[in-house]
Amino acid sequence: MFRSFYMAGFECTTGKNVHGDPIEQVAATRHDVEADADYARLVDVGIYSIREGSRWNLIDRGGRYDFGPLEAFVRAARRYAVEPVWDLFHYGYPADLDPFSEEFAGRLARYAAAVARYVTRELPGPYSFTPVNEPSYMAWAAGEVGRFAPHEHGRGHELKLSLVRAQVAAVRAIRDVCPSARIVTVDPVCHVAPPADAEPDQVRRALDFNENVVFQFMDAVSGVTHRELGGSRGALGIVGLNYYDTNQWELDKADGPLAPSDPRHVRLAVLVERAARRYGGTVMISETAAAGDARAAWIDELSATSVELLARGVDLAGVCFYPVLGMPEWHDPSRWTQMGLWDVLPCANFARKPHGPSLRALARAQRMLAAYRIGQGIKLPHQGAMGEGSPVAQR
Repeated sequence: MFRSFYMAGFECTTGKNVHGDPIEQVAATRHDVEADADYARLVDVGIYSIREGSRWNLIDRGGRYDFGPLEAFVRAARRYAVEPVWDLFHYGYPADLDPFSEEFAGRLARYAAAVARYVTRELPGPYSFTPVNEPSYMAWAAGEVGRFAPHEHGRGHELKLSLVRAQVAAVRAIRDVCPSARIVTVDPVCHVAPPADAEPDQVRRALDFNENVVFQFMDAVSGVTHRELGGSRGALGIVGLNYYDTNQWELDKADGPLAPSDPRHVRLAVLVERAARRYGGTVMISETAAAGDARAAWIDELSATSVELLARGVDLAGVCFYPVLGMPEWHDPSRWTQMGLWDVLPCANFARKPHGPSLRALARAQRMLAAYRIGQGIKLPHQGAMGEGSPVAQR
């Protein structure tokens, strides 16, 4: 479906952090300046599909549009025949806009249509868009616990429904411009485990989170719930699942991720297949990464997971390494985390340093995928692990 199965994403968060300070990750990593060289590096390692940011707060000037912030990415995409998935709203929004307001959905829709007109004029297709990045996390961080602007508390569900309206409106607007546009809906896939000595209510709450809460946004956008908001399966599009090692935790202890060795931990393959069976159609792992020395082993595991899912008939379109570059932390920009295929060295003019083990793991993953596709009989890892007693088999 995409030009390369293994994809890369450039961290493009905007907005305001827990301290009320601006976040601008594209500028912080100098990706806006280094776009051409960054794309060239991807092509050199066989990556031709990317998640790229269209920064709403910079482009939308009170309903008038300045596409200057997109020009470098469009030029590089054209030069290297790279296929972007345009990330239209990555936490940050225009300063004059209230995300709880009725105006919000219409404003996002008009901006989304404007971006669609611009990129379809400047680039060959196919065209792919993510209208709202991680709406469930946005609803929690910005509406429930005040970590992102607008720094509200106790209004997470209200914000989530506002984001559903915005996505539905944006999809319609994009398809008015480009009827063939692909929509990639991106949200975290999470799992909570009840404590080992859980009370019945704790078991019930964990089950409700895993079966319902984690899918609330996608259920509403696809029209399964909240049909008054106008959702449909077409508004959902490709189901993008973001996954990091922090996406599993014990109930009421979200700051302490479950270790993979914990017997309550669920393999990523199970979580992805669960979502694939729930919605049907195409899925992708739209964000995933490990940090530091754990990176190469995680890419190896992703490779095995991908082959396992494909062999089980899951229509897995790709895996996106996100972020592909090291990045400063949102709430403490003085602290950098190196979690991509290239480290960024802020003390050396933001030079990109290849992370050799990760790049070698990527090459292994590409070879393994190619061998699977041409039928060389790779023995599947974890074969039988999703058998009759598994959560997926029981659905």
